Amino acid sequence: MPCLNLSTNVDLDGIDLDPIFAELTKCVSTIMGKPEHFVMVLIKGSVEISFGKNKEAAAYGEVVAMGGLDSAVKKRLIAEIGAILKNRFDIPNTRFFLKVYDTTMAAKLNSKI
Repeated sequence: MPCLNLSTNVDLDGIDLDPIFAELTKCVSTIMGKPEHFVMVLIKGSVEISFGKNKEAAAYGEVVAMGGLDSAVKKRLIAEIGAILKNRFDIPNTRFFLKVYDTTMAAKLNSKI
């Protein structure tokens, strides 16, 4: 089950997040080739974020999944999630950071220890 966890310093009060949840879910589902009902999305707004010594609109995200996160998938996730954040919250691509974590790789490493 892929999970996208996003935090932004943008105030999301009063914004209808349902279409944004749907768009992000579809994005992750399509890129990773997983059914939408297996994708979890979390969005937190009004988080204190300083990026580049200022507090202009920015976002930090994490995608955690069990496999399916090769470099091509990572690049597409960064580009397409970044585009959604730009369109929906006016967060420039240069102020968005995405961490991608494959839990199967961690399990493989731990089993070798």
